[in-house]
Amino acid sequence: MEELSQSFRALGDPTRLRILRLMARAPLNVSELVSLVGVAQSSVSHHLGKLKGLGLIREERQAGFTYYSLALGPEDARWPLIRLAREAADEEGDLARLEDLLRQREDRQALNERLLEPGQSWFLWAGALASLLPALDVADFGCGTGVLSVAIARWASRVWAIDQSEVALTQARERAAREGRSNIRFLREDLHRLSLPSGERDLVVISQSLHHVESPPAVLAEAARILKPGGKLVLLELMPHDERWVLERLGHRHLGFAPETLEASLREVGFGALTRDTHAREGASPFRVFLITGVKQS
Repeated sequence: MEELSQSFRALGDPTRLRILRLMARAPLNVSELVSLVGVAQSSVSHHLGKLKGLGLIREERQAGFTYYSLALGPEDARWPLIRLAREAADEEGDLARLEDLLRQREDRQALNERLLEPGQSWFLWAGALASLLPALDVADFGCGTGVLSVAIARWASRVWAIDQSEVALTQARERAAREGRSNIRFLREDLHRLSLPSGERDLVVISQSLHHVESPPAVLAEAARILKPGGKLVLLELMPHDERWVLERLGHRHLGFAPETLEASLREVGFGALTRDTHAREGASPFRVFLITGVKQS
C-alpha cells in the first residue's frame, strides 16, 4: 500500500505523467525527452530518478546512450495509473512530437545501416540466400533493427529474430508490422545462451554480429546446437582491421576476424562442407568482408 501511495504522489506532477506516457510508447533517452516535453535536462533527470526509484521505469545502455522505458505491466497494482496517463488528453502535443522523433530516429538508423556500419555487402547475402530453398525455419543472430529478418521472412516459413537490445527489437517489431510480416518471432536473449530447443532450426544467419559478442566460439556452438543435422549456417563478418573507433562508436568488441580462425571454431562445434567468399575492399574503405557457409554434420 505504501508503494502505491508513493506512486500516486509521484505521478501527481504533470511533467512526470507526460514523461511516463511517452516512455509507455517507446524507449527514450534524456535528450529526446528534453526535446519532447520542453523542460531543462536537469529537471528531466530529476523526474527520471524519481520514477526509477519507484520501479516504474527501467534503463538500458545502447550505442552510447541510456534509454528509459516502462518497467511494469498490466499485472502490476499500479497499472491503472499508467492506463490513465496513456488515455489522458494530449494537450501539449507530446504524442505528435514523439511520432516525428521516432520517424527521424528510424531514418537515421536506416542511413547507418546503408552507410555507417562498415562492410555491409548486401549482394553477398543475395547470392547466398537465393540458393536456398524456401519455407525454412530460420534464426537471425543479432537481428538489430530487423532489416535482414524482414527480408528473410519473405521466403522463410518462420524467422526467430534474436537480439539483446530491447531498443533494437522495438524498432524491428515496428519494421515487421509495417511490412506485414507475421511470421517473425522476436527474442530478447543472450546469443551465448539461447532458450531455443536443440536440433529444430533449418538455417542460422549471423550478419556482422560476432564482432559484438564476448565469445564468438560460444555463439557458434549455440548455432550448431539449435540446427537440425544437415542445417545450414551463413556467416558474414569483417576481415581484421585497425579501425579502433568502431569499439566506442559502434560497440564492436573485436576488430574483425581471420577467416581461418572462425572456420576452425566452426569445425570444432560440428560444421563441415565449409565454403568461403572474400569480398574485395570497396574504394577507400578500410573494411573488407567475408562470407562463410557451412552444414551441421549429423
